[in-house]
Amino acid sequence: MIKVVVVGACGRMGGEVARLIIEQNDMKLIAGVEAAGHPLLGTAIGSGFVVADLSRFLCPTVDSRQPIADVVVDFSIPDAVIENVQRCVQAGKPFITGVTGLNETQMQALKTASEKIPVVYAPNFSVGVCVLARLVVEASALLQEDYDVHIIETHHKRKKDAPSGTAKMLLEKIKAKIGEREVGMSSIRTGDVVGEHKVIFGGPGERLELTHKAESRVAFAAGVITAIRFVQNRPPGFYSIADILKKG
Repeated sequence: MIKVVVVGACGRMGGEVARLIIEQNDMKLIAGVEAAGHPLLGTAIGSGFVVADLSRFLCPTVDSRQPIADVVVDFSIPDAVIENVQRCVQAGKPFITGVTGLNETQMQALKTASEKIPVVYAPNFSVGVCVLARLVVEASALLQEDYDVHIIETHHKRKKDAPSGTAKMLLEKIKAKIGEREVGMSSIRTGDVVGEHKVIFGGPGERLELTHKAESRVAFAAGVITAIRFVQNRPPGFYSIADILKKG
């Protein structure tokens, strides 16, 4: 059994990941972690409870009955992610996160941690988005300067960061192919949209649109389940969803 702790377990994404972990035959959700003062602290989740202290599940204690995590999954907030990955470095535990809105310093902290432990980071764990990224790279290479490019991303109105981490990832891949040419970017926050990303290539007399629509958070959570299995016994490194799909 792979023993997993989910940080942010009562949030929209963390909750979906927690639900899927419980359904797996080779995994056990031993605890959920939320911020101090959260109204669901102390409630049951998986085989354990929602608590405020991740550290108790990372290092052996005097209580031999206390389960120790094999993997930590974090869908909290940027500041908490950095604190938690540092705890995992100290305990030598693999770390997975899909939290977006990380600044350059925070992203560098994740990469530094990956020198000591395996870290899986993906702004989007969807397999479909990974395929979209590959198609966008191919289209960017083929269409070149005769086509202008625009990225449109839409999410629910509670999403704080804009543009999304996935949109930034797509932009980075496009720029790697087309250089300094301008790429338009639009962010829409409305309703309960889980996530939609569209890349438009507009050229003479035609328009190519590549679109991914997430119908539910299961699309992302299923990728996290794959990442949990992937990260077991991996050497230190900074892994992406593309690495997971490639290596299995």
